[in-house]
Amino acid sequence: MPVESLKSALQGSAVILLDGAMGTELSRLGVKSIVSANITDSNAVLEIHKKYLEAGSNAIITNTLTLNRINIESHHLDIDVGSVNTAGAALARSAAKGNGFVLGNLSSTGQMLEPYGTYSEADLIGAFREQASYLQEGHVDGFIIETVFDLREALCALKACKAASSLPVLVCIAFNSEQNGGRTIMGDSARDCATRLAENGADALGANCGGIDPLQLAEIVSTMSGSTKLPIIAEPNAGKPKLVNGKTEFDMEPAVFAAGTMECKKAGARILGGCCGTTPEHIRALRSALSL
Repeated sequence: MPVESLKSALQGSAVILLDGAMGTELSRLGVKSIVSANITDSNAVLEIHKKYLEAGSNAIITNTLTLNRINIESHHLDIDVGSVNTAGAALARSAAKGNGFVLGNLSSTGQMLEPYGTYSEADLIGAFREQASYLQEGHVDGFIIETVFDLREALCALKACKAASSLPVLVCIAFNSEQNGGRTIMGDSARDCATRLAENGADALGANCGGIDPLQLAEIVSTMSGSTKLPIIAEPNAGKPKLVNGKTEFDMEPAVFAAGTMECKKAGARILGGCCGTTPEHIRALRSALSL
């Protein structure tokens, strides 16, 4: 583990540089199943973690984004929840070798909460708590909840992590628009998200992914920063998603991405990284812009 604890780093003033995308990088390497890659293509996962650390990341995120029981079972995936999560944590820990923090990654179940869907908040909390427990077994330094479009689901994940462990919990919401105070596809505003997450014990909060670019994300960061004293996270995509020949692509160059993400820093973000389409080169460009 790093000499400094993650909790101390969050309470400090230095920038924490996260990594970039995992899924698109695995696809570049020809990995066919991203969800089982921790077991079937562990060398590829390990290599990507190492490349981000070499690019300057001082915190890397486990390849466990949607590996909760509800998502696995609803998609009929032949994956053991415990094995794939503990393996993901072990790979990131092996790559870090004491030179960076390891954040256990949780995300959406892919299901709607009642009354829109059939799952209760208790169902989601149970699934997230199980995943958090396995990630803790893998010796993560904290948790990061990402790419959640529904504030209610994010709160379920936050409560679950807090119930499972005393480790710090970072929470990122995915916004579809920066207009009208920033809105998720469920209509949650950036201000409401920041306030509710802070009230429920988040150690840091912010935004990632979504349908916006880094400059638009900076507007959301500004709103969230004005709503809480907690550290703010910004993990933009490499530009807005584009559909090319039936595939979603992100084509923002590293230098442009870095410049846009620096606007997020100016708006109040202290924990910076990249989401969909970003590569080690994007993180290297961001590190250079930060003069780290």
